[in-house]
Amino acid sequence: MQEQSQYTEDNIRSLDWKEHIRTRPGMYIGKLGDGSSPDDGIYILIKEVLDNCIDEFVMGAGKTIEVTIKDRTVSVRDYGRGIPLGKVVEVVSKMNTGGKYDSKAFKKSVGLNGVGTKAVNALSSFFRVESVRDNQQKAAEFSAGNLTLEEDLVETTKRKGTKVTFIADDTIFKNYKFRNDYIVRMLKNYCYLNKGLTIIYNGEKFVSENGLKDLLQETIAEDDMIYPIIHLTGNDIEIALTHSKTQYSEEYYSFVNGQNTTQGGTHLAAFKEAVVRAVKEFYNKNFEASDIRKSIVSAISLKVEEPVFESQTKTKLGSTDMGPDLPTVRTFVNDFIKTNLDNFLHKNPEVADALLRKILQAERERKELSGIRKLAKDRAKKASLHNKKLRDCRVHLTDAKNPRSLESTLFITEGNSASGSITKSRDVNTQAVFSLRGKPLNTYGMTKKIVYENEEFNLLQAALNIEEDYENLRYNNIVLATDADVDGMHIRLLMITFFLQFFPELIKEGHLYILQTPLFRVRNKKKTIYCYSEEERVSAIEELKPKPEITRFKGLGEISPDEFKNFIGEDIRLEPVMLDKTSSIEKLLEFYMGKNTPNRQEFIIGNLKVELDKVEN
Repeated sequence: MQEQSQYTEDNIRSLDWKEHIRTRPGMYIGKLGDGSSPDDGIYILIKEVLDNCIDEFVMGAGKTIEVTIKDRTVSVRDYGRGIPLGKVVEVVSKMNTGGKYDSKAFKKSVGLNGVGTKAVNALSSFFRVESVRDNQQKAAEFSAGNLTLEEDLVETTKRKGTKVTFIADDTIFKNYKFRNDYIVRMLKNYCYLNKGLTIIYNGEKFVSENGLKDLLQETIAEDDMIYPIIHLTGNDIEIALTHSKTQYSEEYYSFVNGQNTTQGGTHLAAFKEAVVRAVKEFYNKNFEASDIRKSIVSAISLKVEEPVFESQTKTKLGSTDMGPDLPTVRTFVNDFIKTNLDNFLHKNPEVADALLRKILQAERERKELSGIRKLAKDRAKKASLHNKKLRDCRVHLTDAKNPRSLESTLFITEGNSASGSITKSRDVNTQAVFSLRGKPLNTYGMTKKIVYENEEFNLLQAALNIEEDYENLRYNNIVLATDADVDGMHIRLLMITFFLQFFPELIKEGHLYILQTPLFRVRNKKKTIYCYSEEERVSAIEELKPKPEITRFKGLGEISPDEFKNFIGEDIRLEPVMLDKTSSIEKLLEFYMGKNTPNRQEFIIGNLKVELDKVEN
């Protein structure tokens, strides 16, 4: 019989606030990551500091925020009221201390209740806070949450406000780097949601005059809009919407109190329902909801008193009410859209006609697809019972209350040998594997019909659970794991084409990645170094000289499961697939995947880079 372990007073540990945050960072900032995903911890750290600046702006104090990021040093300066000078140290280092508990002062606040800056402080190797008010300055410095320097109060001529400078701790955030695209998107969102706010980032100025209308104009090209953006604003609510000519799927951006709720919630569900209801009533036709919403590109922002989110990082709204003694979110959103969208369509008959034509076209396409869709669904259902292509994991993105839901990952692999290695070495809780059989089809120029006719694509769509919308996407990270040879590159390109053609939001929202695997293993009897580039190989040889053993990996199938776990564990290197906002998806696909072979050949020759081997054979 197994001996029971002792459970005594000695087993009970009491962690102080900084130890707790450093031991359980996921409870405070979601997943750690390395900066390859927009919801990685290093961006949450910036956001927590920014949220306090935004709250100052909302309260009418300070219209400009300056953000500087140089290497790994982040600096955020606002021109608000400044932290009360006698509380500068406490506000960033004592739990349950902050101004957000006075709900009159911060009724529709963005930041965490005084937790945000403490989390940043505890998770930074260097953290400095400066506050200026009444021509006096108070500053303090910390390392891992521990006070290292408290400066005396000094007279100053600086403008009032608060400045926070920090360096995220690289023992917690391993191999991290900031990606400019994600930071710019975050800062622009703050500007869209706070008209009149100016954010200066590394010298570049961001400001928005038209709120969510500007967000959509940045998202969808004007010549791809079926009708000009409908932009409606009211007390505590703002919406913008249009329909795309070329996009198959629905695209939504949702915000609560300035927080980008990437996983939606009660407000987004209410918005979708309200748009469908208002459109049905306006045309007095019982259209299918999916026909009305097909190709919609839209955004909603709501201000709620004392919001309840389903996770600490506030990616999904759980509140059902607008606030104490206020109507439900559903009623509020429904009433606003019913009145305002109906009025707009009555006043703009040309928009109403364009929208009607789009709905009728979607209806025709749905009916044409209905037979094949039913067959495909039946096939997917049967396959999911014994789907040889998918080896699923236990935790999914839809498990919002599970702290590991943001880690949920689907590896799309080529061939059985690679999928075998990943399957044996993966974390079965959060990592799933979908194996492709050879090269997938080039879907450029094809209709959605192919997603149902092609068994592989149909099963992938079913595994991701994205047929209707993205609300129930099962994995936060979709990772293309192919060999780094010509065939592997081709498979990547074909899969990216598939996602761009039919599910572009997965790329726009930062869910699609390429797995970086090592090209070389350099080792001696004491140490093994995996190298992802020629430069890394050179420095590894230098470090392990005189005569290390060097292995060149030709494909994923060659790497044993025991070794593979080193590349998909906490040191995983992912390269995000990003979409340049200025590129039209249609033109992009036409150039790279269309029939214009001579132009493409010219481009490849003009951009070909030949690198000489820097190491002697």
